[in-house]
Amino acid sequence: MKVEEDQSLSADKQAEVQRTMQTQVLESDKYQEISFRSTSIQATAPNAWEVKGDLSLHGQTHSVSAKVQQEERKYIGRCQIKQTDFGIKPIRVAGGTVKVKDELDIEFSIVPTGANGH
Repeated sequence: MKVEEDQSLSADKQAEVQRTMQTQVLESDKYQEISFRSTSIQATAPNAWEVKGDLSLHGQTHSVSAKVQQEERKYIGRCQIKQTDFGIKPIRVAGGTVKVKDELDIEFSIVPTGANGH
């Protein structure tokens, strides 16, 4: 998981946020796997789809919908989830001065591999 850095935070605060995300928020020692299984794909435009499926995160599975489009030789997608839907308490560090909203935007890029790149 990549967490974008807040440039207004010091390096120490950024490291604290990353540690907190892994140990206290995602509890990666206890919940070691994040998976997505698609249940349907519907074309919405040329080279664009709505992909629905089940996201397993933090020991819970919920349906999500992602908008995906093909750009050159990769697929770019985006969806939004609520952390609390997955039993995750949004992060708070530095005495509550750093908070993360309940709703998170998830962006991903898939690059096919193989003989022809497809």
